[in-house]
Amino acid sequence: MAGTLHIIGGGMAGLAAAVEVAGSGKKVVLHEAGRACGGRARSYEDRQLGCRIDNGNHLLLSANKTVFRYLAMTGATDTLTGPEEPIFPFVDLAEDARWTLDLSRGRVPWWVFQPHRRVPDMRVIELLSLKKLMDAGEDQTVSECLLPGALSRRLLEPFAISALNTSCETGSAALLGAVVRESLSLGGKACVPWYAREGLSESLVDPAIAHLQIMQAEIRTQSRIGGLDIDRGRVTALHGPEGALPLTDEDCVILAVPAPVASSLLANRVAGFSAPDAFESILNLHFRLNDAPRPMGSFAKSGFMGLVGSIAEWVFLRDNILSVTVSAANRFADQDQDALASTIWHDVRRACDPVLAEALPLTPPQQRVVWEKRATFAATPDQNRLRPGAATSLVNLALAGDWTATGLPATLEGAMRSGVRAVHTLGLRSPV
Repeated sequence: MAGTLHIIGGGMAGLAAAVEVAGSGKKVVLHEAGRACGGRARSYEDRQLGCRIDNGNHLLLSANKTVFRYLAMTGATDTLTGPEEPIFPFVDLAEDARWTLDLSRGRVPWWVFQPHRRVPDMRVIELLSLKKLMDAGEDQTVSECLLPGALSRRLLEPFAISALNTSCETGSAALLGAVVRESLSLGGKACVPWYAREGLSESLVDPAIAHLQIMQAEIRTQSRIGGLDIDRGRVTALHGPEGALPLTDEDCVILAVPAPVASSLLANRVAGFSAPDAFESILNLHFRLNDAPRPMGSFAKSGFMGLVGSIAEWVFLRDNILSVTVSAANRFADQDQDALASTIWHDVRRACDPVLAEALPLTPPQQRVVWEKRATFAATPDQNRLRPGAATSLVNLALAGDWTATGLPATLEGAMRSGVRAVHTLGLRSPV
């Protein structure tokens, strides 16, 4: 285990790789170009709102084994919160309907036969959509696998857009099928929702940084690696803010940066390298309320609710911050942001319990729009084929990131899984 592992990129993939190998006897140096680690899953002090917010909303499922292993290793499992049951409250604004999806904990979907636990107006035969997704070929789209009906419109389509961050018309059915295979098909026990109680950094970043420091890993922020020297089938030097950093024969590298950055460093230089080159955005709106309302209605037990028939898919309420997520947001890129926020706020008020809605102002309160222009690769069949594996033609370089071939869409689970896989690809081992 002599030598140093250099991890380039301090997002979820890079942090997962560092946590996986730290303490094993291999020296670990993490290079992050920004001022803080976390990538698209972190918290920060927002001057406009005058409070701390997350740069996005992330809903975890109990099926996310890699994420929960990471949380256990960093001592952060108890920083999550949620209903502790496989329940998902929904509001259909187009048809003025409210319900809570209440999944059976075992594999047998008893919930389907109990009207108060299932999607209103669904037919049992519509469950064939799930089988079609799990059996889908690599060229099929989600729309080609969904049977028409309430289950698709009120659950599977919103689920698909959230999981893939891509429309059903172009999204990969095979990728969504992989998510179904690891969650819904295993029953409610695999679908218990969790999210950060205080903030993304408090759950996913800060505990990991503290753990890495205890394990004597070196974390270098504002350390942008702008180039790699390559000779005789290996990386021989990294080019950072202080110039060239030569590597020894025992050193190795995990490149855990976004796909465009990886392409700028490796394209036309590393045999067989390819990466997705089409991307989708995510829009998050954070509204700061004057007072922290008492959670009620859909928020009372879960702290979140899903929206159908709205621009947004999910709403979270944490203290006096009400956050809304719009996936596959490229379609709204040309719209006026104030008009978009006003429309979404109107939908949120309609979706809330009448008592809570009455306490909310008619016009949008103080807000922050966080628009991640290249949040994820476009999860289409064509783009999925461009995703590389962890191994490269360079003996001391492995790739990590939610855009690599994880078998999943660009999710937290996929990102962390890629970091762990990169560690193992280099022949390194975890101390656990």
